[in-house]
Amino acid sequence: MSTASISSCFNKTVREHYMRLPQGDKCQVTYIWIDGTGEGLRNKTRTLDSEPKNIDEIPEWNFDGSSTNQSEGSNSDMYLIPVCMFRDPFTLDPNKLVLCEVLKYNRLPAETNHRMKCKKAMDQVKEHEIWFGIEQEYTLFGSDGRPFGWPKNGFPAPQGPYYCGVGADKAIGRDIVECHYKACLYAGIKIFGTNAEVMPAQWEFQVGPCVGIEIADQLWVARFLLHRICEDFGVIATLDPKPMKGSWNGAGGHTNVSTKQMREEGGLQYIEKAIEKLSKRHAEHIKVYDPHGGQDNLRRLIGHLETSSITEFSAGIANRGASIRVPRQVGQEKKGYFEDRRPAANCDPYLVTEAIVRTCLLDDDQEVKSN
Repeated sequence: MSTASISSCFNKTVREHYMRLPQGDKCQVTYIWIDGTGEGLRNKTRTLDSEPKNIDEIPEWNFDGSSTNQSEGSNSDMYLIPVCMFRDPFTLDPNKLVLCEVLKYNRLPAETNHRMKCKKAMDQVKEHEIWFGIEQEYTLFGSDGRPFGWPKNGFPAPQGPYYCGVGADKAIGRDIVECHYKACLYAGIKIFGTNAEVMPAQWEFQVGPCVGIEIADQLWVARFLLHRICEDFGVIATLDPKPMKGSWNGAGGHTNVSTKQMREEGGLQYIEKAIEKLSKRHAEHIKVYDPHGGQDNLRRLIGHLETSSITEFSAGIANRGASIRVPRQVGQEKKGYFEDRRPAANCDPYLVTEAIVRTCLLDDDQEVKSN
């Protein structure tokens, strides 16, 4: 079986002819939303009579929730509520990509719409000027169900030369990575950087720093861009936290956090206070750090291969085997940020960042949970 999908075999030169056709004053707007799995993304496109200048000029829309695991067929219409807008790197200006919240027939959030609750928490801590950065790890797979570029009847050489590697035998799928980087920049995503990861065909991009809710909005759209670009190349990007069993690294969504106090002189004391609070709610955070209540992280957080134990909380300076890592530079300068290494690659960033805010800043007695 080929490692590439049939869709990637279309003649892209033919497609370019149609992409260059003028579209008058019309604007294509692609609505993007999270489906009923809490992991998958869906999208559909409509025409507007003119280019929208801001999100308020994007109309609400609807979709068939019975086809996305979000409603029953007898009452299937769901509302799409636009929340942020980006330039479209696929059909180019003036066309737009729009991330949407999903509401049910009664205008309440769908079960996998955690944005409203997250935004409420972020609004409560505005004075802290909390910044987030998320490191999104992912693995490229061929349509044969094997990591892209891996031998069909065996395994590549052990981990070691692949992290930040260069060369055809070390960096597998760089074209996708570079196209995704440029697409993010064009769209207006605050992409910070990218690098090859420890397992061959595994990569990472970072989004941030972003203030509050913006980090989750931006990461979801960056994920959409990744899947859409992989579609053109006929390769699949999986966010599975442990895509290959054995002595191969898993994939995380490491979350970097800092408040205004943490970034100022003497900020290390506030970092230490936050870590102390996180240590007391470890089990509750684990439940919302992957979409399946911790079951995905159970495969990944095994206490080695650069992970902490899922059952024990730990923290340390420059320790990639800890639950919380304080960068060496932060330890030296006594200010900066900390990194929560527990979130899985397929985490919902709305849930992750809300949990961190409630535990570290709100001293919230409300249980941190996924619903």
